[in-house]
Amino acid sequence: MITADLLNEAISRNHHLGDYIRRYEQQYGVTPEFHEQLTYDMRYLKTPNLIYPVGDPIFIHIHTDTSSEEIRYTAIEPQLSEETESKRERIMGYIYDKVPEVDFEKEKDIRSIILRLYDEAVSAKRSFFKRGSIHVSKEEYELIKYYILRDTLEQGKLQPLMKDPYIEDIHCIGLDPIHLNHKIFQMVETNISFKSGDELDEYLKMLGEKVGSPVSEGHPIIDAAMSDGSRLNVVYSKDVSIRGSSFTIRKFTEEPISVTQLIKFGTLSAEVAAYVWLCLENDMSLFMCGETASGKTTTLNAIIPFIPADAKIYSVEETPELHVPHETWQQMLTRDTGQEQGNVTMFDLLKAALRSRPHYVIVGEIRGPEGAIAFQAMQTGHPVLSTFHASSVRKMIQRLNGSPINVPIQFMDLLNAAIFQQLVYVNGVLERRVTSVEEVIGYSRESQGVVTRKIFSYDPARDEHRFDGLFNSAVLETKIAPRYGIEDPRAVYALLEKRAKILQALADANIVSYRRVTQIINDYRREGDRALPLDVRAQVR
Repeated sequence: MITADLLNEAISRNHHLGDYIRRYEQQYGVTPEFHEQLTYDMRYLKTPNLIYPVGDPIFIHIHTDTSSEEIRYTAIEPQLSEETESKRERIMGYIYDKVPEVDFEKEKDIRSIILRLYDEAVSAKRSFFKRGSIHVSKEEYELIKYYILRDTLEQGKLQPLMKDPYIEDIHCIGLDPIHLNHKIFQMVETNISFKSGDELDEYLKMLGEKVGSPVSEGHPIIDAAMSDGSRLNVVYSKDVSIRGSSFTIRKFTEEPISVTQLIKFGTLSAEVAAYVWLCLENDMSLFMCGETASGKTTTLNAIIPFIPADAKIYSVEETPELHVPHETWQQMLTRDTGQEQGNVTMFDLLKAALRSRPHYVIVGEIRGPEGAIAFQAMQTGHPVLSTFHASSVRKMIQRLNGSPINVPIQFMDLLNAAIFQQLVYVNGVLERRVTSVEEVIGYSRESQGVVTRKIFSYDPARDEHRFDGLFNSAVLETKIAPRYGIEDPRAVYALLEKRAKILQALADANIVSYRRVTQIINDYRREGDRALPLDVRAQVR
């Protein structure tokens, strides 16, 4: 179906979309383009002006502010007139009055209860209100139902942002317009804001209740997981947050970004990904390092499918951000009860991992004493994957050796390699790039330090990754080659080259679905080239 037909179909179901587009055309003299899906190369548009759907009746308009030339994000929702808003308020009053009378043992579905009470409230046959029964038109009925469900069961005025699959983070600071990190258009200002401090505080109380971590003056900071897995951080009260209560939501994505998608993005090369594939297939311990917002967890999730599918995975996190496609996955979360006796820490869970006989241990982030336990796990034969805040191999070693982690410097070679990722400017646009891969060779008594070797580096001038470790990789030659029974250690580089060709061919064929890529990786391990799609197989022979 062509774009014009898609737009007309969307407008036929959502009249408010047509009204919005007509108003925009009258004011600016241009018509936004309608796209069912966005593509990554749209980020290079100089003056984007496009609308995309995130689920009826919500649409998103990405456009360029004519005065500031900055990109703006406008959520398009149906609007309530003053009369319809008055009806909605009266209906909500009735619902709130009747909820205490509901027998929740018999009626367990909250959505069904609210819709039943809504239908009672608008029934023309009964008079529940002092001024008589309330009447709504068919259009008003659907409109009011949308707002009632949005504001009670869903996320209120943030609902458009929570439904948008292209959003990474949502940032609210007091009464300023909400900003967000868009996967394609980066940091943008939205048309959504709170009208008063009281409205914002009430909204945060509602969010706190929904996640089971009530917020108040006495408990102003919460860090919790939302029902969809998104990570919520709230700083409540002007006494703590000077510009008013604030919050950040790090959105959960149902399907992670695949390693082939990262190759297409340029985050890492096919050769880097192939190196990681060989490492994780052969029980190497890796740290995914970088600074805040560098994309560490995204890349970590993308490479987890390289771990053999029959492996038992034991993961430890404070908030659930890991995606593990393996059938045997023991997913562990810390617990903070506010009382020391009931707390379950990362340290506690990692100690338990040593008794759980996992194949791989994955730690959401190492930043404290649990790091020493992670190295004990490596010492006892359990490979470890983790993210770690460090911008260079030198800083990584300093943090690991220092307090509060305190890993003895002599044990550093238990970690086989570290991948470093950063935000860098590419053609004036901020992009995420793996900037180096460093192997940890071991402790040198002569230099009283840890010897490392750079295997991959990043050339910012060319926006390319270089393989510096050809015929010089200790991990490939001394640890991985023997596992494949390769007599000449240098023959392992041919294996790396073939894996790189496979991944590049998958990316070129636009095979980027996380589930599909995971399936191909698993099938390839069992069946070899026969498991590859025909067009990919032809390129790697």
